[in-house]
Amino acid sequence: MPSNKSVSDAPIFQFTNCRILRSHQLQREDLWVREGKILNPEKLFFDEKGSADIQLDCKDSIIAPGFIDVQINGGFGVDFSLAADDVQSGISLVSQKILSNGVTSFCPTLVTSPPSVYHKVLPQISVRNGGPHGAGILGAHLEGPFISKEKKGAHPEHYLSTFESGAFQDLLATYRHLDCVRIVTLAPEMKRSSEVIQELTRRGICVSLGHSVANLSQAEEAVRHGATFITHLFNAMLPFHHRDPGIVGLLTSDQIPARRRVFYGMISDGIHTNPAALRIAHRAHPKGLVLVTDAIAGMGLAPGRHTLGQQVIEVDGLNTYIAGTKTLSGSVATMDSCVRHFLEATGEPNSTTLCLRALGWSTVPLAVITSPRAKGLYTYPESVGGRSSPQTRLAVGILSKPSWSPRSASRQSHTGCQPGRD
Repeated sequence: MPSNKSVSDAPIFQFTNCRILRSHQLQREDLWVREGKILNPEKLFFDEKGSADIQLDCKDSIIAPGFIDVQINGGFGVDFSLAADDVQSGISLVSQKILSNGVTSFCPTLVTSPPSVYHKVLPQISVRNGGPHGAGILGAHLEGPFISKEKKGAHPEHYLSTFESGAFQDLLATYRHLDCVRIVTLAPEMKRSSEVIQELTRRGICVSLGHSVANLSQAEEAVRHGATFITHLFNAMLPFHHRDPGIVGLLTSDQIPARRRVFYGMISDGIHTNPAALRIAHRAHPKGLVLVTDAIAGMGLAPGRHTLGQQVIEVDGLNTYIAGTKTLSGSVATMDSCVRHFLEATGEPNSTTLCLRALGWSTVPLAVITSPRAKGLYTYPESVGGRSSPQTRLAVGILSKPSWSPRSASRQSHTGCQPGRD
């Protein structure tokens, strides 16, 4: 039966032999798409009397909402923390390249830098939708400079700052431009940090706790003032201790305000976090888990020397260190490899619950940054107030099933993204 061209001249694509992540379950259904939008097959068949113009066999792959990476420092030779004259071209390159890893939205992340870098780079970052041209940009993630010297990690100590003199005004002087900012990582034990957290939250900017020596009570106080995220859990914070678990204790704290949830990022690259730690965190607080890459400019390139803001980084396989040291400094892992490692590490590679909660396929990363746009959901259009609501826009990845290991990740291509208008 030919498609009903009275509705649209665009061809209808039918994805067959696939499993779809819908309504919190993997379901064996075909997926129907026209002009980058998911169609309700019942309406297509009965209302339009239409059918597929093109059929695509997915060979038993999973079709799921695209990944969302809320911490990515760069990739493919692009370093978001460098004060380039044309920041947009670099972001566009990364945006286009990460589609092949299943990422359909991301937050360009800047590490601790001198104020002049923020003043030059931030005005050049703008929120935009994704599509065939590349992944969508949700806004910038500013990781530093208001972090702890003791837990600075790969951040240059001489550019770290505090809030002691002017609190939020210090932050404004450092960043100058906040219109494109969606996440700010800071250390909550700093003096006057509560004032800063409250003001950032009031402005709709997510506050993330990280690179910190905060104890649990300081972390809980930060959450009460509006903080909702933890930057790369276990890394660059006090280790878990049974008498004071520090920031890690937020995963099971009974002091979180009602109707508020704390989310936490994890770098599941086989380097930053032991598989046992991945399992502990997920089992303690599965609904808060957000996988991130923390990728640097060396992602997608051969081993060698690259930059991370003001630092020179040496990449050796999947290991990334500040040159001449053994200080870890981001990763070169892609999001699809992090997803596969997480599934392997948990020992439950077929769990649909894990797929939904942990892979960036749900609304979790969007809940983190309080974006007004719904992503990561796959539902058919419903009738709203007697009118049909807009069709679901397509931003999905097709996930096949080859084996994964940290050693082989850089040699395999696992996820292809079929983007529509995001």
